[in-house]
Amino acid sequence: MTADTTSPAPKTGSTAMRKAIVVLVGLVVLVIAYFVLAAFLPRWWSLRVADLATGTFHKGILWGLVFGVVCTLLPLLFFYSAWSGRKRRGAKFVAILSVVLAVVTAIPNLLTLSIVLGGSNAAHAGERTLDTEAPGFRGATATGAIVAVVIFVLLTFVLVRAGRRRATKRAARSSTLS
Repeated sequence: MTADTTSPAPKTGSTAMRKAIVVLVGLVVLVIAYFVLAAFLPRWWSLRVADLATGTFHKGILWGLVFGVVCTLLPLLFFYSAWSGRKRRGAKFVAILSVVLAVVTAIPNLLTLSIVLGGSNAAHAGERTLDTEAPGFRGATATGAIVAVVIFVLLTFVLVRAGRRRATKRAARSSTLS
């Protein structure tokens, strides 16, 4: 028996074809998921908010402010964390985790935004539900988001300024020791 030591030439065409098919199938799945979720999520979110607000203005406004502030401020802080820690050891993991947490905490505001700006039947149904069952929620969410951005800008200003002061003090101490 003689062993054949030659190996067959790699089939680059079939590998590229398999990759193209996998990418195409992935894109089709994403498009289908988008249309399914676009038809479902605005209605579902408006019903969850309606359950929280129970048809009253004060609860609708309260929950709108809570979601607006929390679901805007937390993502901004997570993005700031990802940005400020980029030069540290293990920064890639922390940055990825921070971005994922930012997106997750922003989902309620994104769902509300999909109702407000959406043109689909689900978005219009969500608008009607919010108008009748959670009055004041949409406007309070926008107000809460603006308040959160102002808080974030002020907090960032204070943190950056404190960091510069510490760096200046360190530089002054090191120059006096030299």
